[in-house]
Amino acid sequence: MENWAEHLECTLIDEESLQKRIHELGEEITRDYEGKDLVLIGILKGSIMFLSDLCKEIPLSLAMDFMSVSSYGNRSESSGVVRILKDLDQNIENKDVLIVEDIIDSGLTLSYLRDNLSHRGPRSIQICTLLDKPDRRVAKDIHVNYCGFIIPDKFVVGYGLDFSEKYRNIPFIGALKRELYE
Repeated sequence: MENWAEHLECTLIDEESLQKRIHELGEEITRDYEGKDLVLIGILKGSIMFLSDLCKEIPLSLAMDFMSVSSYGNRSESSGVVRILKDLDQNIENKDVLIVEDIIDSGLTLSYLRDNLSHRGPRSIQICTLLDKPDRRVAKDIHVNYCGFIIPDKFVVGYGLDFSEKYRNIPFIGALKRELYE
């Protein structure tokens, strides 16, 4: 059995820093969505840990739903072709939607997703991401309303983020060694 610690170049964001920032994001979102009909939409699978911790920091009545989209497959870069693998279970018409994403890289998947959801009649759509890599942004129309951390252009894993379905269970954000994904 391999130890995932041997696969990491470094720790970018430790557990304590993650939890502190998620608490702060929860406070911001709570203030902004007080009295609104909030639906958190987690983008599977990567956002699950972030969404789980974030929703505990939002003491409002809210709904959660999930979508699964793919543009990566088993690759380290987006193909640019987005497929919806799992759609929402509930209607978002006249709801205040907050898309909860693990990481925004090129922004192509999120741009497609936001446009798709906007045709369903929500009152508002905003974006919350744990990690943002603005240096890799291709979709210039993406505006992040709530951002946990801006990170450098490194391939990151942990806290829900994976490479080829591995490393999601790491309790912090680490940079994967280049030779493992190239």
